[in-house]
Amino acid sequence: METGVLISLGLYFILMLGIGVWSYRESTDDVSGYVLGGRKLGPMVSALSAGASDMSGWMLMGLPGAMFLTGLSAAWIAVGLLIGAFANYLIVAPRLRVYTERANDSITIPDYFDNRFQDGTRLLRVVSAVVIVVFFTLYTSSGMVAGGKLFQSAFGLDYAWGLWITAGVVLAYTMIGGFMAVSLTDFVQGCIMFVALILVPVVALGHVGGLSGAEETIRSVDPGRLDMFKDFTLIGTISALAWGLGYFGQPHIIVRFMAVRSVRDIPMMRNIGMSWMLVTLIGALATGLAGLAYATRTGLEVSDPETIFILLSDVLFDPLITGFLLAAILAAIMSTISSQLLVSSSSLVEDFYGTFLRRNAPQKELVLIGRLAVLAVALAAIFLAWNPDSSILNLVGQAWAGLGAAFGPLVILSLTWRRMTRTGALAGMIVGAATVLIWIYAPLGPDGGSLSGVIYEMVPGFALSFATIILVSLLGKAPPPAVTETFDAVEQELAEARR
Repeated sequence: METGVLISLGLYFILMLGIGVWSYRESTDDVSGYVLGGRKLGPMVSALSAGASDMSGWMLMGLPGAMFLTGLSAAWIAVGLLIGAFANYLIVAPRLRVYTERANDSITIPDYFDNRFQDGTRLLRVVSAVVIVVFFTLYTSSGMVAGGKLFQSAFGLDYAWGLWITAGVVLAYTMIGGFMAVSLTDFVQGCIMFVALILVPVVALGHVGGLSGAEETIRSVDPGRLDMFKDFTLIGTISALAWGLGYFGQPHIIVRFMAVRSVRDIPMMRNIGMSWMLVTLIGALATGLAGLAYATRTGLEVSDPETIFILLSDVLFDPLITGFLLAAILAAIMSTISSQLLVSSSSLVEDFYGTFLRRNAPQKELVLIGRLAVLAVALAAIFLAWNPDSSILNLVGQAWAGLGAAFGPLVILSLTWRRMTRTGALAGMIVGAATVLIWIYAPLGPDGGSLSGVIYEMVPGFALSFATIILVSLLGKAPPPAVTETFDAVEQELAEARR
């Protein structure tokens, strides 16, 4: 391995661990500081943290790989994500920031559901925590797969060693520094990803004669790869666009809305976050097409399309720059893994341990249990990621759908509809999660396959969850006055913030 690559990666690892150690002082005294950073994040850190934790290794590996294989038709996923993210900032972000503080200073999503509906049975808290831990363990495993593939492809290491190295660094700064470390490292990682996703496609295009040269080369391979409407079907397009629905139900993203220091910072956070997202998505799509053109012209062997970013980084740049670009992939992977580990940990601590096992546990004990929970979830994710043939994009798609369908309608309606009831919330969450699992695993599709091949599981899961919440809420008793009074107080505070 080139010395320059090692130097760049070594500096990156030192920076991440240094941020974790520096953040330790913000995460030791109480569980709120460990899992939410004391609601002190500025709009820029919040925006890039949300973006980096959202755009995991799939953006530098999975999405370019899909573009390499299928061409512009894969861009429909990016279109859906942009629409969904913007709607998330408009509908969820300001309301969730105000409501979680009003609802007994809720610091986790299950905590918010519990307090929003004043659920004395704690069923909402428990079921939502189970959904988070199950789907986030699957989601985290996709990041581990990306890390394993990175070290295997770029450095020639055994896939298993790649898993352990990726997990080891993330665990170190997450367990030490908590939410503040995760958010600050996400900010740095977001900056690295931004630069890398401009640099790689621009340089690759320069080697194939620019946009016109790339277009000519790709047309010689398959003209259909430059057609967004190739093999167009209404169901296929809906499936791709439906990725955007997932944003409303991703706890590791919307928790950033809860942590921003003021609801008045949300508009600036939205502008920064959407600008970052637009540039990086275009860069990821361009990397796939530029990589296809470069590989065709030079005869570059691409055995796994999901490694095209790695291959371009290796052949086009000086070793020092290559190390920086590989750090960008690690940044994408680690930023998401760390956020997911922390959200899973907070659910295990706040919604199980602190609620049922040790209600009066001291804060430092809860922080310690939180760190141990991070370790436990990481080990489970490594076990699920042990197969190197796992598809990053498929794993992400399944976890994204499960969380989006279970929580998306619940989050939207709980923030916008005062008539929603606890029973409706519980029924909708269960129906959404169950529909996704049935769609993925039940052999009900053509030739005994899964229904995922018919339409993306997000679509039926989200639709059925939304309809169930409304129907069950309307059939039941109206929520008690205390619940609707809090709702009205939130609306009033939001109206004042807009003035």
